[in-house]
Amino acid sequence: MKIIVYIFLFFIVLRLNAQNDKTLPICKSPESIVIDGELNESFWQYCVPATDFWQNFPYDTSLAKTKTTVYVTYNDKAIFVAAICYDSLPGNYVVQSLKRDFSYPVSDCFVITIDPFLDKQNGFSFGVNPYGAQREGLVASGGGQGATVNWDNKWYSAVTRKQNCWIVEMEIPFKTIRYKNDISSWGINFSRNDLKQNENSSWCKVPRQFNVSTLAYVGTLNWDTLPKKAGRNVAIIPYGIAKASQDFVAKKPVLYEGNIGADAKIALSSSLNLDITFNPDFSQVEVDRQITNLTRFSLFFPEQRQFFIENSDLFANFGFRQIRPFFSRRIGFNNGSAVPIIAGVRLSGKPNKNWRIGVMDIQTAKTKVLETDVYAQNYFVAAVQRNVFKRSNISFIFVNRQQYDSAGFAGVNFNRVVGADYNLISNNNKWMGKAFFHHSLSNTKNEDAFTHATWLSYNTQKINIHWNHEYVNKNYNAETGFTPRIFQLDYTKNITIRNTYWRLEPSVNYYIYPKKSFINKMGPRWYMDYYANDKYTTTDMLNQLGWDFNLTNTSALSIDYHNYYTKLIFPTDVTFSGNATIPVAEYTYQDVGLKVRTNQRKILNASAGVNYGTYFTGTKLSYNADVVFRKQPYAIITASYTHDEIILPHLSKKVYLDLIGPKIELSFTKSIFFTTFIQYNSQIKNVNINARFQWRFKPMSDLFIVYSDNYYSENFGEKNRGVVLKFVYWLNP
Repeated sequence: MKIIVYIFLFFIVLRLNAQNDKTLPICKSPESIVIDGELNESFWQYCVPATDFWQNFPYDTSLAKTKTTVYVTYNDKAIFVAAICYDSLPGNYVVQSLKRDFSYPVSDCFVITIDPFLDKQNGFSFGVNPYGAQREGLVASGGGQGATVNWDNKWYSAVTRKQNCWIVEMEIPFKTIRYKNDISSWGINFSRNDLKQNENSSWCKVPRQFNVSTLAYVGTLNWDTLPKKAGRNVAIIPYGIAKASQDFVAKKPVLYEGNIGADAKIALSSSLNLDITFNPDFSQVEVDRQITNLTRFSLFFPEQRQFFIENSDLFANFGFRQIRPFFSRRIGFNNGSAVPIIAGVRLSGKPNKNWRIGVMDIQTAKTKVLETDVYAQNYFVAAVQRNVFKRSNISFIFVNRQQYDSAGFAGVNFNRVVGADYNLISNNNKWMGKAFFHHSLSNTKNEDAFTHATWLSYNTQKINIHWNHEYVNKNYNAETGFTPRIFQLDYTKNITIRNTYWRLEPSVNYYIYPKKSFINKMGPRWYMDYYANDKYTTTDMLNQLGWDFNLTNTSALSIDYHNYYTKLIFPTDVTFSGNATIPVAEYTYQDVGLKVRTNQRKILNASAGVNYGTYFTGTKLSYNADVVFRKQPYAIITASYTHDEIILPHLSKKVYLDLIGPKIELSFTKSIFFTTFIQYNSQIKNVNINARFQWRFKPMSDLFIVYSDNYYSENFGEKNRGVVLKFVYWLNP
């Protein structure tokens, strides 16, 4: 009897281990495929189907309850994908809106992930929801963080909804993606999010601690012949813009402006792309969501401008979150004001499976910001990446900022950074890490102008361990990067002080998976954020203990205890709102917190958090809430509120900091959208209104109307107002 049991278990293990050895043949279609969401073409029935999806959530040990069948084929111009997404439950699908680039975790959808080089490091993602809305993105760094959906490109899809299923057809032109036509096997996976069933699944089995876009767990797409060359791929994207604005503070009349410019995308090969921009304008980009800042350092806001997005990970992933040698938002801005960009060019892609390159050069114009001359700058960045071992790589970067002033080339006004990063990703994705060394070069203070760091992570279903160390020398100066921690502003003397610092950042999470419970997983965690100066004297430290509960219905709850230590090196207003300072000293304080998130699948859902405890010499109560209402699939209404209440003995009254941000997103059709965002920020004493209308009248071609208004929060006195009309057209000669 034991022998029979062992044989049975042996075949079970073989079956489980074989899930990521899945292969799928792709054969050329002899007939035209019409993208209409109907599988009327006879060739679909001859394609080998991809079936037997595996659960990723709420469990990962069984086949998916929701059945999905996928077919793939191609012709000389494109890859075609068809999926039958079966639906056995009554009720409406769960979708956010008809807007492009919806969020995968909170929407029913079908997604294909492609790794054309089968290097399990970089790829492409294309998805569709049951109402036909599209999302596309770039998969970088092995896919552990999912897809970056800021990337846009032209492809086609159609959906039909039946009584017991919905059917999607997709056409992905070869010229949309980057690949080498001498590689006959690609990495591929399909994923399906069925929130009505409360199940996330994928064709190749992905352990539930990983994102379903993780490229460590993909199957193999075998071509019957070598993929065709993409053919000519040139896109010219001209734009025209008209603006009307008024500055009420300076009491200036209405200013009328107009401009034209263009972008160009030129495929030098199927894997190398040249992007050119001339006189770009980014007025249509949505405004950043404001955050109450109770730190002594700058906050990070991600890049949203389209020109800087494609292959941006090749430049942006150097360094760490707070030690970035290159940060594209430094280009075209000066103290928050826009600086005109004359032109820019970027060459990026993969010459072959093991090499990846990127070169970008941007020239800005001379202008005035607050009546002060801002001279022209040239920004140049070059990066090269070489794959090593199975999924790791070593990368090198060079960044250069060069000023051109009234005398022309300013030889002494420059800033450069050179550096090398090693990125580790194990074959099973459990081990991830990084080590880097960067050095800055300027006309002065080049000694001790370096930074280095290491990071290592071990991630299984039960335990997640992180280790991180950082060292930034006081003369390290990445002017086209982001290193906020090195700078501290002495408000009493209005001078900036540069400090060397060490940082240690370990953490441990342990997960428990109760059986047959409404709790999907829970467990304790510990996190430490420790800073010291060059003499190894502690300057800041946070110790955090918490316990998380994640429910199977997507609700969540967490409980936290924080213990803080802060060494102030100069008198500081710790409310950061213009109040009296507290003296130089060492401060220890602590608080407790609770966070709650309701079922995100519901039409009405919310998240909220509260923290209370001591704060320097006093106390602080903080709470926030976000309430979301969806009218599927046409509207999302969000009400956000953040409140901080600070009591300090040296102040005569409490300090109240409020941030209110209602947002309305309307999707009239899959091509007509309206978004309005109101932000009331008492910390910076500002009320901002931003409204954006978008009509996508053709694929990748848009008409934008953007209205913005700023007021003083105390009396709603007018600051400035503007209206922008922008027309963008995508031409494929």
